[in-house]
Amino acid sequence: MRLSHNMIYKNNLNSILNNQQEVNKAQEQVTTQKRVLSASDDPSAMARALLYGDKIQTNEQYTKNLTMLKSRLDTQEGVLENIKDSLTRAHVLTVQAGNGALTKPDRAALSEELSAIKTAVLDLMNAKSEDGRYIFSGYQDNTKTFSYDSTNGRYAYNGDQGQHKIKVAEGVEIKSSDNGFDVFESVEQRLNVVSNTGLTVTGGISSASVYVKEQGPFDQFHKANYNPDPTAPAGSNTFTLDMTAGTPNTFTLRQGATVIDTGNFSQANIQVAGMEFSMDSVATGTVEFDLAPPQKDNVLNTLDNLITTLNNGTINDDDYRQALADAMIGIENSKNLVSQTQSGLGGRLNTATRITEANNDLDINNKLAKAELIELDMAEAITELTKHETALQASQATFGRLTNLSLLEYIR
Repeated sequence: MRLSHNMIYKNNLNSILNNQQEVNKAQEQVTTQKRVLSASDDPSAMARALLYGDKIQTNEQYTKNLTMLKSRLDTQEGVLENIKDSLTRAHVLTVQAGNGALTKPDRAALSEELSAIKTAVLDLMNAKSEDGRYIFSGYQDNTKTFSYDSTNGRYAYNGDQGQHKIKVAEGVEIKSSDNGFDVFESVEQRLNVVSNTGLTVTGGISSASVYVKEQGPFDQFHKANYNPDPTAPAGSNTFTLDMTAGTPNTFTLRQGATVIDTGNFSQANIQVAGMEFSMDSVATGTVEFDLAPPQKDNVLNTLDNLITTLNNGTINDDDYRQALADAMIGIENSKNLVSQTQSGLGGRLNTATRITEANNDLDINNKLAKAELIELDMAEAITELTKHETALQASQATFGRLTNLSLLEYIR
């Protein structure tokens, strides 16, 4: 076939340009350290690499979420630990308040320290996260958690029962907060009777009182006999103590026709089921009393009631002891609830740590798989670059020689 001058030029130029493209591509691969520079280089590998890239980005977001989660849980843990320390001190002061040798100034000193503790606990309950939101307000985290209601003279919870969650892995969400209703507001109070002195008496008894002296036996009695059904008929939680004067004097504790306990007594004082009944005389008659329903309250109101009791100079000893018993059980139960919450926090932190380790392993695997698909074998790439450079140099040299050829030079 006859080759024209233009065809020779065109073929050599195309050869040089193709070799230049190969050299440029090889150089770009070495520079970027990527084997696949565009989807056309390896469509299958690029598609799979994009999927791995999405997983890597998602995992990076999970890592940020885990950092946020740990920060919020650590903040809450610190707040709860300070609250528990404050309540421990309040419990010690309540025990001291039971010392019968305390004078009025002594009680006032205890009241002053308890007031400071109450203020500190209130501030801690209203603690905020790093972004300025109230930690324990549930979903209402722009609302102050606890505040004093001057109308009712009580501290009230202003949040809800929501709990924020943070997604830390595929299908895994961990609570990043606890609401104040569950942690502080749902503290079980001391079980008691409705009234200590407002009792219904009959027969030869003109007045009587009943106080819980032994909490353990009374709690068993209350839990075994209290009817929590709101639709129960009237008198379902009313109990009667029947007394018969004679030799010996006997008593019967009953609910309706059901006998709960019986015994003898010699003085106008009867102890049964952890309660102590005091009558004005030893006589035949009855005393009716009602069991109070179980109550829940926050420790701020418990401390407030205790402070009021310590400042009350006219309270009788029985009522004073009852108020101290109320405070001790309320404070102790508050501490226990805080400790339970801390235990849950610890479990969540441990879970977050394990998920962090799992996410790190997954991230390494995803990056390795992506690298195997699109990243470069440097030794092979440099070899390819050298090969293409040699081919380019050969094309350029050949082009120069061929363009100088002519028929006269060939004949010569």
